[in-house]
Amino acid sequence: MILHKYCASGNDFLIFSAFEHKDRSQLAKKLCDRHNGIGADGLVVVLPDLKYAYRWEFYNSDGSRAKMCGNASRCVCYYAYENSLAPLCHTFLTDAGEIKAHFKGTIESDGIGKFANIQTNLGKYTIIDEFNIESAIYPGKWYFIDTGVPHLVHFITSSNQLPKIKNQTLCDLRNKYDANVNIAYIEDSQKIYLSTYERGVEDITLACGTGMAAVFAMAHIHHSVAKKCTLVPPSGEKLNLDMQSDEILFEGKVCSVGTFIVNER
Repeated sequence: MILHKYCASGNDFLIFSAFEHKDRSQLAKKLCDRHNGIGADGLVVVLPDLKYAYRWEFYNSDGSRAKMCGNASRCVCYYAYENSLAPLCHTFLTDAGEIKAHFKGTIESDGIGKFANIQTNLGKYTIIDEFNIESAIYPGKWYFIDTGVPHLVHFITSSNQLPKIKNQTLCDLRNKYDANVNIAYIEDSQKIYLSTYERGVEDITLACGTGMAAVFAMAHIHHSVAKKCTLVPPSGEKLNLDMQSDEILFEGKVCSVGTFIVNER
């Protein structure tokens, strides 16, 4: 089996092409294991499609399926172009709907890996609910929104309150709502810092694309953040988000790390 590894915003993914759908949960767990496998945050299986350039199956590192992953959507765009499956600009299908993707700029190298700036249209979001939570940590207004997968969003008043490791409040909210949990600090109308507790990873991640989209949408609606904004996750990499007619464009750097040959039993 030949796999390709890509990294976006600190999230890494293993990608390969197949011709048929089947349950690859156990394969994802084995390949994504950082001690006994190759190691990755997720596995993407690229499948043929009659209408779109391709469709995907996305697996978290624990083997669970997810309808959508923002950073993986940029990585699979790079993979498809690099392996002659699609042109620079193309549309592919996820379980959450179609994604439009395209390269912005040229492919560059810095010695290890090849980099490209890639933008994907994450589509329309759905606001599910908003409510108040009374707790010792992160009390006040919370927003529940779907950007391909469900997210909870809460805004804080100081960057010092951003969680660096998971805590019980985040775990409880994730389990109660079966959603990713985002804590965000708005520095100004064009810059937001955030941390995301992600399903399937069950911890604070270096970045979460759909989480950034959820935070951006709620910040734009409720806190007068500009239609074009920079979001900074724990990885420190700056991502550019752009609101266009209730659809969110998500842009940032992607690295093609390398190719791996896996011995199959």
